[in-house]
This record gives sequence, C-alpha cells and structure tokens, in this order.
Amino acid sequence: MAGASCLLRVLAVSCCLCLVLLLPLRAADAARLLAAADASSNEVDALLKLKSSIVDKDDALRSWSPGTSPCNGDASNWAGVMCNNGNVQGLQLEKMGLSGTLNLRPLKGLQGLRTLSFMDNEFAGAMPDVKELGGLRGIFLSGNKFSGEIPADAFAGMDWLKKVLLSRNSFSGPIPSSLADLPRLLDLQLNDNKFQGKIPNLPQKDLKLFNVANNELEGEVPGNLKSMNPDMLADNKKLCGAPLDAKCEGPLSTSSSVTTPPTSDKIGSSPSPPATSAAVTKGMPADEASQGAQKPTEGSTSYGVLVAFLSMVAIIGFAFVALQRRREYNTKNFGPTVSAKPTMSSEPPSPAKDSRTDAHVAPRGSAAAAGCDERSNAGGGSTARSKAAEQGRLTFVRDDRGRFFELQDLLKATAEVLGSTNLGVCYRATLPSGHSVVVKRFKEMNRVGKEDFEEHMRRLGRLSHPNLLPLVSYYYRKEEKLLIHDYVPNKSLAHLLHGEGPGIRKAVVNWAARLKLVKGVARALEYLYDELPMLTVPHGHLKSSNILLDERFEPLLTDYALVPVMNQSHSAQLMVAFRSPERKQFGRSSKKSDVWCLGLLILEILTGRPPSYEASKPPTAPVPDQPQAAPPPAENDLIGVVGSTPEEKWLEAVVDADLRGEDDESKVEMVKLLRIGMACCDPIVESRWELKTAAERIEELKGKERANDGAGRDDDDVANVAIN
Repeated sequence: MAGASCLLRVLAVSCCLCLVLLLPLRAADAARLLAAADASSNEVDALLKLKSSIVDKDDALRSWSPGTSPCNGDASNWAGVMCNNGNVQGLQLEKMGLSGTLNLRPLKGLQGLRTLSFMDNEFAGAMPDVKELGGLRGIFLSGNKFSGEIPADAFAGMDWLKKVLLSRNSFSGPIPSSLADLPRLLDLQLNDNKFQGKIPNLPQKDLKLFNVANNELEGEVPGNLKSMNPDMLADNKKLCGAPLDAKCEGPLSTSSSVTTPPTSDKIGSSPSPPATSAAVTKGMPADEASQGAQKPTEGSTSYGVLVAFLSMVAIIGFAFVALQRRREYNTKNFGPTVSAKPTMSSEPPSPAKDSRTDAHVAPRGSAAAAGCDERSNAGGGSTARSKAAEQGRLTFVRDDRGRFFELQDLLKATAEVLGSTNLGVCYRATLPSGHSVVVKRFKEMNRVGKEDFEEHMRRLGRLSHPNLLPLVSYYYRKEEKLLIHDYVPNKSLAHLLHGEGPGIRKAVVNWAARLKLVKGVARALEYLYDELPMLTVPHGHLKSSNILLDERFEPLLTDYALVPVMNQSHSAQLMVAFRSPERKQFGRSSKKSDVWCLGLLILEILTGRPPSYEASKPPTAPVPDQPQAAPPPAENDLIGVVGSTPEEKWLEAVVDADLRGEDDESKVEMVKLLRIGMACCDPIVESRWELKTAAERIEELKGKERANDGAGRDDDDVANVAIN
C-alpha cells in the first residue's frame, strides 16, 4: 500500500508539471491561430475590395464570396487564386473577360503575394501602380487595353521582380527607366505597343528574353542587346544598329537635340530623364556613369568616329556574306534542279487577288513545281543541297512515327505545287521511297523565336485525334519554317462542295455524308479546345478548304493551332477566326471566335454555297406594311441569307438543291442543324453558343446510314489534292 501511495504521488506531480509546461505552449498555439485567422481575414478583405473594382460581366469571380476562405493549404477555393501554406501567393486571372480600371492598392497588405497575371482580358486605363507590391516576382498584363505613358519610376524598388510582360496593349511614351534598376530581371516583353524614344541601357546579365518588336522606338540598339534575336526588335522603323539590318548614320543619333552634348546620346542612355539623373546612373557601373558626365576630348571623339567607321564596314561585310549564303541556300529547298533559266521568279506563286477567298491552285507539271519561290542557276543543284543540309535537320514530333526520311530526302524529292495561299505555299513531295508528304512553307512566321516555335511544335506533335491531320515533322530556319504532314489523296471539303470551277459538275453529297462531316469537325474542334485551353482560338483558321477528306470521306482538320507562331498583325489579316464580329467590335478575338467559324461552316455545308468571312450584322425583323430599308443580303452572306429567310422556307430557299429529295425525317434534322449553325454565328458574343453546347446538339442529330456514305460523282478524279 505504501508503494502504491508513493506511485500515485509521483503521477500527480508529473501531471502538474506537464500542465505547467503545456500552458505556455497552448497560449502560443492560440496566438498563432489567431494571427493566421487575422491574416486570412485580411486576405479576404483585400481580394473582395479588388473584386469590387473589377467589371466581371461573365461572373467569372463568383467563387470570391464573403464568409469563405480563398485558400485551404496549397489548394485554392477561389477561381484564379494561387495558394501556398494557406496564404495567397498569386493571382492568375487570365482570359476571364474582366474589364474596368485595375486598382491594385487593396493588395498592398498581402505580404506573401508573388505573382499577378491579368493577361488577355479587357482592362483599360493607365498602368496599374505596382511598385508598392515590392515582393512581386512576376507581373503579367499582356493582351489588355492599357494605354498612356508609364511613369519612369513605375518599378522603383522592386528588387525581386523577374518577369514583366506588358505586350499587346497601347502603352506609349518612353520605356520606363526604372526597369534598368531591377537586378533580377529575366524576362521583359513590351512588344506590340506604342513605346517611343530610345531603348534604355539594361545592364542585367541574366536577362534571357527581351522583346520590344512592333513599337515606335528609335536610335541605336544598346551594346548589351546586340546579341539578341533581331525578331525581338523588329518593326521599329527608326531603330538601327546590330543585330538589325538598318544602319545608324553615325555615332550621334539623328534624333538628338543640337544643343545636347555628344555624351547624352551615347549607347544605352535613358530615353526620358536627363543623363545626369540618378535613375539613369543607378543601373550603370560607377565608371560608366562618371564618364557619361564628362565632356569628351578631341582624341576620344576621333576614336569614336574610327570605331563607328570600322563597325559600319564590319556590318556591311557581314550583310554581304549572309546574303551570299542565303542565295546559295535558296537555290533549291527541295526537289531536283528543274531549270537553268535565270529569269525564274524569285517569289512564290501569287495568291488569289482577294485574300479573303481560297487561293488558286498552281497548274500541274509547271516548271515551278519543285521550288517555285526560289531563284535557280545552272549546275547549282548539288551545291545548293549540300548548303541546305548544313543548315539543320528535320525534327520529328510524333512518338508513334520513326524518322522515315531526312532533309536530304526532301532535297532529292520530286515536288509538285499544290497551292499557294496567303499563309504560304504548299507542295507535294514524293520521296525516293515512294512515300508522299505535304510540305507547307509559311511566309508569316519570321518573328517567332526558335525556342517558342519548337515548344509549340512539340505540343502539336502530342495531339492525336481521328479528325486531325497530324503533324509529322518540321524544319526551322529564321528565314522560313516548314511543316510536314502525310499526303491525303482526296481533295478538300471546299472542292467536294463547290467543285473546281464554272462548268465543272460538283459532287452530289447526301445528308448522311454531310452530317458525318459536321460531326467530325465538331469533335476535332472540341478536342482542340480541351487539349489547348491556353489558346484563345485553338484552331484560328477553320474553313472548308482547310478540311481534307480521307478515303472514307472523314474530315481531317489542317492549319490548326497556328496563331501562337504567326505574326499577330498577319494573323489578324489572314486567318478567318479574326473576321469574327467581336474582332471588329472590340479589336480582339474570344474563345467563341472558332465557334463563329464552325457556324459558318455548317451553313456552307447545308446550303452548298461558299461563304463570305465578313461578319454580318444581325438581320432586322420586317415591319408589317412598311418597305424594307435594307437591301437583300448578298448570295455568299450566308448568315444574312439564312437569317432573313423565314424558317418555314429554309428547305426550299436555303438548303442545297441536292438535299431536297431527302425524306421528311432527314429534312427535320437539316432544319435543326441550320438552327445550330445560326446559334453559333450569333454576332453578340454573350448570346453565341459555347462550343460544348453546339457539339452536344450536333451529336443528337441523326442521319440514315447508306451503303455509299460519301460523295457520288461521275468521275474518279480524286488524286492531286489542292490544299489551300
């Protein structure tokens, strides 16, 4: 009993000691919990204040609601919020249709905030005030409607900032000099704006990507940027010096003021504040800044003139060598030497006069078949091939395909020009093994960097769908890009529907075959939307001439997902998704631009008429007992024709005459498909159907199976496809 009593006393004392020791720990835990709750409350308040200043017409931020927490550990409860250990680490509000003036002041209290992305929305106004968010690593504002000058000190004190993306806006004035003071800057993209003045000296040694293309910059490219890709500096008419082809007139810029000392125009000076400004000198080495404040001696001026003269001689020599090499390479890109005539055109076959229509097909067997857009000379075929082979090799992107030919095989192949479009030239190359491939040479990709191009090609190589024509391989050079696909012996959907020209009978395509075509296209388009969600327009160029037909008359989509590797200005002019109503109304495309193209394609398939890709205005309802104010729509304005025709007259006035002999059940399905097409073509983006809705409705339609579920035609000429 005495031993048990002693044991109980020991246990009681131990429990008391544990309670005494645990009380401070529990108090500390409680304090931490209170602090975490307070921080979470601050984050909620800050984000809700930000939301209140944003115009969210699509209710994309509906999950941002009071009484809920944005983060749950590393998981996010709110759309576009990036979390880390329960705290808000970043905002990724991209492609949500958000608009208004962006006010970032409510976010000042978020100490853990590291990245902000509002890309591809419709925000307008001045550059948001970001310098108070000193912990940011990345700012992504590309693809909005921001405008005006950016203050010189807009990025002052942001020592942790690594990435700044402001491209595709309307910013003007000088590039802010405070960018030169960011010690960790890796990526600076200012392209497609209206920036003016000189490029400031950017001393960051780790700067990997710098893009100021398509602005209004002038003067000589700073010395530390002369090794950059010239595409990143293109379309600045007054910019000169290496790596550009434009030569500067001398050591002094022609835009300098007469009263300005020569040192104020030295390479790398800031475009806005004076050279003696602390904002300019802060980003330079101390000896360079002090030299900029001194007046040069006569000897240093002579030395500068000598250096400029020698640099000019070197540039001229380099340009001459590059031009000579290019001429040697361009003698033949593939195919045997077909002519020794020195008068062969050095340009590709001329596209159709109207760039809005499908391009013409070059005559078969023409002398230009092997290399129509390059100059040739006698006896130079083998030399040209060896020079071309030295430029690189084909890159294959299919995991399920081996390297079944090389660049040298293409150079030896017999080639036939299939067609020329506003995007480039298309050839059929028959390899020595007898296998045929289609080589597409694109004209408007010259501003695409190699890394971005190759990454996107790898992404396309991973796509696999029965209604997509797969990319087999590609070839990259700065001057040209080649995409290589398998050759498809049947012709395009445009040829099937409309024939080759006047006086030539077109195919008679029954309802079941047309419905199968529509379903295949919708499935492929939906697949692209699922696999390429980062693209605003995953296809971008959906039209009947870009849909090939396999041996079972299944549709194969081509020229898809090329918008990221095309020059933006050319995309807007040449690709049909950029003809959508929203592009004309708001100056930018949307996720529904491809849906608009799908709607036009449906109308084309059902009416048998080639469409106009000019966006139509919605038809006005007729007023009883009053004459129509507007003239009837043109025949190829399919949206206007169908919209202005009463639905009960669609079958007799709108639908292709070849379909009017179908049974009543099929005719009911045709009317349903016409309704779907018109819903996809709605000029008001908010009212236009989502692709998912359209695809589901299309799958519900029925077509009677036939023994010959294809095209019935009197001739068997289905070879030598014209790919437009």
